[in-house]
Amino acid sequence: MTRAAVVGAGMTKFGVHDTPLQELFGEAAFGALDDAGVTTDDLDALYFGNAMSGQAENETHLGPRVASHIGAAGLEVQRFEDACATSANAFKNAVRAVDAGVHDVVLVGGVERCTPETGKDTPAMTRIFASASHRQYEQPTGLTFPSVFALLTKRHMHEHGTTEEDLAAVAVKNHANGRLNPRAHFGKETSVEEVLDGPVVADPFRLMDCCPFSDGASAVVVVSDDLADSFDAPVDVTGVGHATDVVPIADKADLPATQAARDAATEAYAQAGIEADDADFAEVHDCFTGAEILASEAIGFAPEGEGGTYAAEGRTALDGDRPINPSGGLKAKGHPIGATGTAQIVELTEQIRGTVGERQVSDANVGVAHNLGGDSATTVVSVLEGRA
Repeated sequence: MTRAAVVGAGMTKFGVHDTPLQELFGEAAFGALDDAGVTTDDLDALYFGNAMSGQAENETHLGPRVASHIGAAGLEVQRFEDACATSANAFKNAVRAVDAGVHDVVLVGGVERCTPETGKDTPAMTRIFASASHRQYEQPTGLTFPSVFALLTKRHMHEHGTTEEDLAAVAVKNHANGRLNPRAHFGKETSVEEVLDGPVVADPFRLMDCCPFSDGASAVVVVSDDLADSFDAPVDVTGVGHATDVVPIADKADLPATQAARDAATEAYAQAGIEADDADFAEVHDCFTGAEILASEAIGFAPEGEGGTYAAEGRTALDGDRPINPSGGLKAKGHPIGATGTAQIVELTEQIRGTVGERQVSDANVGVAHNLGGDSATTVVSVLEGRA
C-alpha cells in the first residue's frame, strides 16, 4: 500500500560547519525543493526536526525561524524532538498527514550542529547527548551512549560469540562506502587492524567503532499518492513503523534485542506487505559498530545472533546479498542528530532512483531505513519502494 511518495531530496555535506542552523537547513531544503521542482508556495506544511540546539546553542523555537529563512513564513510548522530519531519521527508524521488527507505537499527534514563550532567541546556535547538517558537512574552514574551501546553489544557477544573483529568489519565496510559518498563526514578507508589498534572508548568499542559528532541538514518533499505521478521519479513510501521500549536499560527484558526496532519493523513491513527478504538494502542506525549488528538482526537482514558473521563475511557490503549502509552510515557519513533520520530517507530515495554513482546497490528497488533514539527506546522503520 502506497501511503505517500518522496518526490524531492536534498542534504548538505555532513562534517563541520560554521553556518547558522537556519542557513544550514536552508541548503538542504532548497535542494529538496529544487529536486522536486516545487517552491515554498506549493507547500502545505513544514515538519522539522532538531534535538539539541536548545542546550548546545541556546536556540529554541526554530520552526518559524527556518520557515522564515526559506521564504515560507506563515506556513504551518511543527518541530520534533526524539533524540537521534528526531527527523525520522518528523517523516513518519508527514507521511501520516499526507496519507490522511490533511496535507498534500509537506517539506520534512532536520538540522543539527554537534561539533565544537557550537562552542561546546566533546565532553560538553557528550553530556548533552546523555540528556536522552534516564535522569534519575542513568545520568547520575555517568552513563553515556558509548557505554550504553557497549553494554548491549557485550551482551550480544556473550550470547552469540560476536567478536571485536566482527565489529571492526562493520567499520571497514562503512568507511569504504563513505569514501564513495561526497557528502560523508569521513571519506577515508580503514582496516580491521587499524580499528583494533585504536584506543578503547567503552569496551568493546574502540575509537573507530564510534560515529562522529557532525553538523549537517537533510530534507525531503513528501506528497500524496494522488499527486505523485505528476512528479519526476517519485519513490513510494509503503510503510512506516514507530515503537518504543522500556527505559532505563536495566529494565529491558532482552538487551541486545532492541525490541522497539523489531516492533517498528514488523509494523512497517505489514503496512508495505513485504517481508525482510523482499528488501534490497537498508540504512540502519550504526551510531556504533555493535549497533549496526543489532539492527541487522532486528530488521530481519541477518538471523538471530549472526549479524556479526554477516558483516565479517561481506554479506552486508555493497556487493553482498544484504547490503547495509551504502551511504557509509552514521559511522562514516556522520551523525548530526536532528538530520540523521531524513538523511537515511534521502539515501533510500537516491538509491532507488539509481543516482548515487559508485555506491549504487544493484537492482535497488525496495529500501528500509532504521533510525533509533536514545538507548534504542525509540525506533522508526520506513520502507520505500520504486513506483511501478
